[in-house]
Amino acid sequence: MNRIGLIIIAVFACLIAFYYIVIKPEKFIESDIYDDIMDRGFIKVGINTDSKPFGFYNEKGELSGYDADLARYIAQYLFNNRQKVVFVPVTTSNRLIKASTGEVDIVIATLTITPQRMQVIDFSIPYDSAGQSILIKSGSKISSLGDLSGENVGVVWGTTAEKNMLNIAPTANVIGFKTYKDAYRALKSDKIIAITSDDTILRRFVQEDKDVTLIPKRYSKEPYGIGFKQGKGADKLKHALDNAITDLKQKNVINRMHKQWLGGNVEED
Repeated sequence: MNRIGLIIIAVFACLIAFYYIVIKPEKFIESDIYDDIMDRGFIKVGINTDSKPFGFYNEKGELSGYDADLARYIAQYLFNNRQKVVFVPVTTSNRLIKASTGEVDIVIATLTITPQRMQVIDFSIPYDSAGQSILIKSGSKISSLGDLSGENVGVVWGTTAEKNMLNIAPTANVIGFKTYKDAYRALKSDKIIAITSDDTILRRFVQEDKDVTLIPKRYSKEPYGIGFKQGKGADKLKHALDNAITDLKQKNVINRMHKQWLGGNVEED
């Protein structure tokens, strides 16, 4: 190729770069999630709507629960209006996808902060915590992890309990379910001998059914955080969420919500 040809190609490349960088900068500049939220005027929150007492529809058809209340407090902090929130249903198995793709601004859905998940999404500071527990039928022979060897144990796909079982009870026969209700029905029909998950989630079944109980021991520490899309554009959002959670803790709001929905006080780290 002659010199003139090289010059033409170089000029053409410069024109393309000028077009995309100067004329259409949005193609290259990552938008700020926080600014997008504030400009829009409301925040989109991914929440599990089938996870009582964290997210569920009450008798009036309204979304209720710990996580729903927390989302409204976040909206109050950002917009000075609890109603500036749009809830988007998520499941345990797709909540990370919803957050990482930006389909929702944030996810509040009993999402445990783990190193593996931090490679996919960002997190706020913890707002509460739980511990992995075991739900069994009252009168069951199961009294500890050691009794689960060779037994069918239910987990919900996408939870930390699913992975933890490989380490804390590797000889158990782990069976996965899409929802906690599915796992609970399997327990009641003796298809599995136990369910393992966060104690805060499993406690609902004990409150509603005297024929099931929780083994007292907890086998892990599960800090709950608010998840959102990674990127430079998320820095201000994280700062705002962390400040909101800190403010809610200092004003005892988090502890009041914990007591209302879970009973007792928030455990201090």
